[in-house]
Amino acid sequence: MIFFSNKNRPFDLGPYALERLPRDPAKIAAEMLRQKVQQKSPEGAAKNSLGRAIIRYHQLFENFRERPPAKTRAPLPEDPRKLVADMKGGGYFLDASHMGICELSENCWLDGVEAPAHSHAIVVLVRYGRTPEEGTLAHGWVAGNEPAAAALRAREIALCLAGQINIYGWSARVHDEAGEVDLERLAVLAGLVVRTDNGIESPYLGDCFALAAITTDYALTPDVPLAASALKQAKGLGYYLGAGGAVPGIEWDRRQKRQSHMSIYPMEDVQRVDEPTTLILEDEVPRVPKRAAFFERALRGDLGPKAQKERGRFAFKQPLAWSMLGPIRDMVPLQEGEIADQQDPACLDPAANSRALKSLGYFLGADLVGICEVPRYAWFSHKEDGREIAPYHKYAVVMLVDQGYETMEGASGDDFISGPQSMRAYMRGAEISGVMADHLRQLGFGARPQTNADSDVLHIPLILQAGLGELSRIGELVLNPFVGPRFKSVVMTTDLPLEVDKPIDFGLQTFCSSCFKCARECPCDAIPWGDKVMFNGYEMWKIDAERCTRYRLTNQRGAACGRCMKTCPLNKVVTWEGNLLTRIASWMGIHVKPLKPLMAPAAAKIDDLLGHGQRNLVKKWWIDLEVVDGEAILPPKGVNERDLDVDRKLDPSKQKIAYYTADMMPPGDQFEEPFPVDRKAALAQAGKLETPAKAWERREKGGPKPAFYDPTPPRGWVKNQDC
Repeated sequence: MIFFSNKNRPFDLGPYALERLPRDPAKIAAEMLRQKVQQKSPEGAAKNSLGRAIIRYHQLFENFRERPPAKTRAPLPEDPRKLVADMKGGGYFLDASHMGICELSENCWLDGVEAPAHSHAIVVLVRYGRTPEEGTLAHGWVAGNEPAAAALRAREIALCLAGQINIYGWSARVHDEAGEVDLERLAVLAGLVVRTDNGIESPYLGDCFALAAITTDYALTPDVPLAASALKQAKGLGYYLGAGGAVPGIEWDRRQKRQSHMSIYPMEDVQRVDEPTTLILEDEVPRVPKRAAFFERALRGDLGPKAQKERGRFAFKQPLAWSMLGPIRDMVPLQEGEIADQQDPACLDPAANSRALKSLGYFLGADLVGICEVPRYAWFSHKEDGREIAPYHKYAVVMLVDQGYETMEGASGDDFISGPQSMRAYMRGAEISGVMADHLRQLGFGARPQTNADSDVLHIPLILQAGLGELSRIGELVLNPFVGPRFKSVVMTTDLPLEVDKPIDFGLQTFCSSCFKCARECPCDAIPWGDKVMFNGYEMWKIDAERCTRYRLTNQRGAACGRCMKTCPLNKVVTWEGNLLTRIASWMGIHVKPLKPLMAPAAAKIDDLLGHGQRNLVKKWWIDLEVVDGEAILPPKGVNERDLDVDRKLDPSKQKIAYYTADMMPPGDQFEEPFPVDRKAALAQAGKLETPAKAWERREKGGPKPAFYDPTPPRGWVKNQDC
């Protein structure tokens, strides 16, 4: 932080300095003596189309309110502090505002409820999203739905943590406003709020929050209730300056003052350009089938039996990630839905619509939002089951979800938290885009979420066109000027009239040309050490996708891999949470772009000297366990504990990259039989690729596109859709 560093602040303390507030143990007895609360009646009808969409997703999560515990209990650490850090850290990782723990008494249960044999409660508190400005289209959508949206997030967090407890071998049940416990009492006991004459109040958030709780027989060290004086002492000078390493109050205020259609990051300061900063020969880019994606190829057996076996578990073999699997899969059917017969006449202004969707995206939890038209080549040609995909929407709302800087700080990048980092972002993206699309369909406009679990479009070209980043040395990965590569994307396509954004140029091509840190630190040498090539119509540093995929699938000492994101010099915090030098460097990189050729080589070296990319074990909140056959065990092969390898030298002439061009991809309608990779042929393809300069020269002379840009043709068989 600019005033107080958060380097030594354990992540499980959360973004607010609750630990600095006065406590009063006497409140425990007072709360225990309060009479039982009567069960509440179900809430009334939703306020509007957005409210109905939120409720639909809230009801979907009901399926995961209580799951059976594993038969064998996990080998957890004996240190109770690590158990608490694991639970609270998980909550904060999932974006809870406050987390607390308390013991249960009979009076904590609602009157008439038959209580299970649960001894403790974990309480989740989520602040309301920001209401868009009055007089805007988004205000009419959002106003009045703040409690429901926060309650949806609180339930999502609680069900993930409850699932983690279940796989540990303990019982757990999720409760919210329709649950079986007195949430207000639990929040007081857990030290999150203070009881007043008017109800309960958070020292930092007032009454603008929603609650959820997990009751369990998993015993954890309880917190102590807050003293009444905490309400007056919370927002002093220390709060505004970030004492204790918490997010400073000046940062919270800065975010609150920004217009609701703007990210917390000043994307408006980044230069806009007419075309992406890497060459895309749009008329030469082939439409490819979903079957050609390497994770899909692994699933179908193209990479052999070992990769095929691990494909179904590689990212979900950590307990918290395992708990997200069900919700992610269950949201897929909600991606489709009926469209209202009449279009809302308030939604005919493209500029107003774009501002409103951005406001809605940020309200629901997206970190960055951009809009573009969908190029034809961004649509997959065939679904996984061989059916052809005809483009059906004109526009794409592209949203990025941060994977969590502090959690990444505590990780090696390819240890067991890598999987949950991806799955958390995919789950959150599916929820945000799903609610948004459901809302638009009710307004009479076609809309469909394009999620990690089920997407008909490629995300990378859309992120570029929507002005959210530039292609990087990491290859098929876009870097954003403020969060670097530390994000996952979700897209919502729609025919709602929209005003589009332009691509951006923040000098990344110059930076990546002189920075090789991601390539140096890649554990499988999949990132190119040399120059860019033209691949299927794109100018890019093309990664060895097969090698990368195999490592991520078969990584025995972690879940998947994100080491390139972990070690990238642009993986920083550039708000008031970050230190002053980082903020200055970020500002210069955006506003003094002509100096980039001089700054970039020095920046990469300074990044190494400062130890950026090293693990900060203070930030490691999770317990390293692996889920095998439905039980959490100690990882049989151990855990990756990599740090920087600054002395490693790279020689591009010694690196071999396999290029699987379009003509080497499987047919779009072949999905039941393997289509084995031919790595030898893919390695030989390197000699056939053009440089960007050669591609321009060919185009100027009127030469035809390379024959290997043509995808393998379908074999003509399509699965019967009625089967």
